[in-house]
Amino acid sequence: MSDKLSGKALLKLGDNISTDHIMPAGAKILPLRSNVPAISEFVFLYVDQTFAKRAKDAGSCAVIGGENYGQGSSREHAALAPMYLGLQFVLTKSFARIHKSNLVNFGILPLTFVNAADYDRLKQDDQLEIPNVRASLQKGNRVTIKNVTQGYDFEAQFDLSPRQVRILLAGGLLNFTKAGGK
Repeated sequence: MSDKLSGKALLKLGDNISTDHIMPAGAKILPLRSNVPAISEFVFLYVDQTFAKRAKDAGSCAVIGGENYGQGSSREHAALAPMYLGLQFVLTKSFARIHKSNLVNFGILPLTFVNAADYDRLKQDDQLEIPNVRASLQKGNRVTIKNVTQGYDFEAQFDLSPRQVRILLAGGLLNFTKAGGK
């Protein structure tokens, strides 16, 4: 993980976004499950057909969500494919437990709003930055997010174990394991 995360908020979603919304299932996609570039073309397909192209064009991005983001299954591809597209962090009102763990495992920072009213202030396509993210992860449970587009800062929080923090700092579980997993 770099010391600054940044990206456009490519989607602003509501409540109860399931892993099916993020990474659809079905006969068309199932044969591609081992081909990450191919399955990434389907990320958020039924929410916004332009998401995959916009994410690739942006290079790095964020997603904003409401309550219970990632509910419904333990589908790892719902974190893997967005990571491939450059998803840096997801900022929500709350996460489904298993999906939050999958985000961490793929090096995507799961954050929740400290002040729920900040959700209402954000707009799709706002450019967001999290400076000093590595130090913030190591010293507490909050980060400062800069909304570069609108010109204000706000706080987000994370509920992560010390091990999950180390996994994120390593860039995901695979890197963490390669480094000895300590």
